[in-house]
Amino acid sequence: MSRLRSWLAGLRFRLVAAFAVIMILGATAAAGASYVSARNAILGGIQDQTMLKLRDQVAAYLPTVSLPPTQATLDAFAAALKSSGALVVYHGRHSTTGMSVDDVPAALRQAVATSTNIMFERVDDHGFPLFFVGIPVQAGNEPSGLEVYAMVPLNQQQEAIDELARRAWLYAALTLPVAVAVALLAARQVLRPVRALNTAASQLGRGRLDVRLRVKGSDELAQLVTTFNNTAAELERTVGTLRAMEADARRFVADVSHELRTPLAAMNAVTDVLDEDAGQLPADTAVAARLVSAETKRLTRLVQDLIEISRFDAGRAELRREDLDVGAAVAGSLAARGWAPGAGIVTDLPPDVTAALDRRRLDIVVANLVGNALRHGAPPVEVTLRAEGGDVVLTVTDHGPGIPDAVLPTVFDRFTKADTARARSEGSGLGLSIARENARLHGGDIVAANTGTGARFELRLPREAW
Repeated sequence: MSRLRSWLAGLRFRLVAAFAVIMILGATAAAGASYVSARNAILGGIQDQTMLKLRDQVAAYLPTVSLPPTQATLDAFAAALKSSGALVVYHGRHSTTGMSVDDVPAALRQAVATSTNIMFERVDDHGFPLFFVGIPVQAGNEPSGLEVYAMVPLNQQQEAIDELARRAWLYAALTLPVAVAVALLAARQVLRPVRALNTAASQLGRGRLDVRLRVKGSDELAQLVTTFNNTAAELERTVGTLRAMEADARRFVADVSHELRTPLAAMNAVTDVLDEDAGQLPADTAVAARLVSAETKRLTRLVQDLIEISRFDAGRAELRREDLDVGAAVAGSLAARGWAPGAGIVTDLPPDVTAALDRRRLDIVVANLVGNALRHGAPPVEVTLRAEGGDVVLTVTDHGPGIPDAVLPTVFDRFTKADTARARSEGSGLGLSIARENARLHGGDIVAANTGTGARFELRLPREAW
């Protein structure tokens, strides 16, 4: 069933269907045009013949008619007309032989009464086609008041027309196998290089940037293959350049970050002393000392985050799993940072929810998620833990403005900040990215969403190692 669905959705089926539809439409149009032309010719011939014959008969007999005619004259007039079912009408009186006045269509009688030309109408009487002709008889240049009607059945003509229609549909149907055969042949020639292109594109997508195709011929498909080869070559060159630049940039960041650790350690020691003695310094000097201390700590955090990111980029990040009581570990992370449960933080950390996790990396994730909620959200920040199947799920929910819709899809990207106007915010813009990298290192993930009353981050980690 899946193969049939795949074939129906493929280009081969569409080519076959397109060829078949085009050929059938062409054959149907030709057959239809022939049918219409033949039908008009058949009906036009019988109509013209009937009208001319009736007009000649009326013209030949009219000199023998005296006006106003008697009933006998009307009957004799109708009998003299050789058309079957002829009817002669004069001011409400009519001949008693042939067809009845009620048999004549009312629209035709109305048209004859108000015209000086021969009128006609085709009707279908319970599946039997009939042709009516009406002539307003003129006496000189004046209307005589006489109206002559004749009726001709079109059964034979309709049978001939029906036979034409059957043949037209038959010929149109016979074009279907021819169309399918031509379409299959054309599709085979067209799809062979397309399949090769598809295979090559799949290999290119899997990272085989050296894949190339052999060019055959000089048609549009050959030009497409040439374009593909040129594109693949340019892509290989560009990707190689970008990879080299990316490796250089990562190495540069890692080297600079590591080089900054030693001077920053010394600067932190000095700023710690300045913080302790700030109360004894002059007011302006104390402000400057606290500013230097705050910026030094901020720079230290940034360098630590960059070093952590460089480990992930280099593939050197390692897990040191141990069996943890996850609730206790999360509570310890909060307590270590002075985030005790109270008015600002509400926790629901049930005991005995265990998992094999890296304690240090779990601490980093919790610190980043809760810290982010405290900085950008509003209290209370809810931290809840639950076991769900083979996973542990930690949810951090705040009651702030939430994450802007424009930022939500990229909230875990590096250096992403919700408020771009606050370029020098306390965070480095790497915290959420580091948190997600640590979650994925465990085999889990973090997702972000807005609740309508704030933002929610959900950390999901497997309880057992993969």
